[in-house]
Amino acid sequence: MAKYRARLPQLAADKLFLTDAGMETFLIFHEGVELPFFASFDLMKNEEGVAHVRRYYERFIALARHRGLGFVFEAPTWRANADWAAKLGYDTPALAQINRRTIAFMAQMRDEFEAPETPIVISGNIGPRGDGYSPDRMKSADEARRYHAAQIDVFAGSEADLVSAFTLNYVNEAVGIARAAHAVGMPVVISFTVETDGRLPTGQTLKDAIIETDLETDGAPAYYMLNCAHPTHFAEVLATREPWMKRLRGLRANASMRSHAELDAAPDLDAGDPVAFGRQYRDLRRLMPQLTILGGCCGTDHRHVEQICFACTAEERKVA
Repeated sequence: MAKYRARLPQLAADKLFLTDAGMETFLIFHEGVELPFFASFDLMKNEEGVAHVRRYYERFIALARHRGLGFVFEAPTWRANADWAAKLGYDTPALAQINRRTIAFMAQMRDEFEAPETPIVISGNIGPRGDGYSPDRMKSADEARRYHAAQIDVFAGSEADLVSAFTLNYVNEAVGIARAAHAVGMPVVISFTVETDGRLPTGQTLKDAIIETDLETDGAPAYYMLNCAHPTHFAEVLATREPWMKRLRGLRANASMRSHAELDAAPDLDAGDPVAFGRQYRDLRRLMPQLTILGGCCGTDHRHVEQICFACTAEERKVA
């Protein structure tokens, strides 16, 4: 049974929650793990892969516990939908099984590491049907609802507390996911990505994307997030302090200032400056105190999340 589905603790205004970082880029560039199509869920098929996943998450959970913060445990299931999984040879039953297995593994880790001051919320993570950086294969909201419902239904029957859809680049997909989650009683989080100009890859403003999604779903998302863009790409947009921004509660930014196109073409990892990264989060929280779910995306690792933690809890240290 899901522990927090009826009452998400990260919605409390006075507590910070950490999450993890750029899992796929960390495993590929730092650990030498092969992840075809960025499909980290495929690691869950054997003991060696599960060990990689466990070691990765343990650092972030330890950091949250040490600081007495909450933790949103995002499943490595961003690519675990039908189109991407088919490229790796998964049929429908096998895909459902590995999604279930992944959430069960996370529930076991929660039993092991959760503490009263560190609630651990399990999130069934969903990625876009297509390329998160390119909206060239857009579908209708109803098509998106039908497509993503299969993965959401598996999460609904598991111990997942919520569904989080990351790196979405157009509104119809966000609307479809939100409707599918709402239909099965799952809290849902929508996380858009933006280009260097602070707009979605479609050219739509973040403001309009959030307002439209709320209108089309009767406000179904529990909250919104931003991910897979550097803070300098959207800081100016968030400086306006407009009412719609109150719907933004989470941030998972990239380490690099490169554009999506540049990141796609880059043969190396740009880890940026973790200390400066943490301070950029601090500055954003001064504008938006409701940003209480904090982690990283591409190029980030435990150093970046550690610096976010230090900066946003009024303790800054040098990176080891």
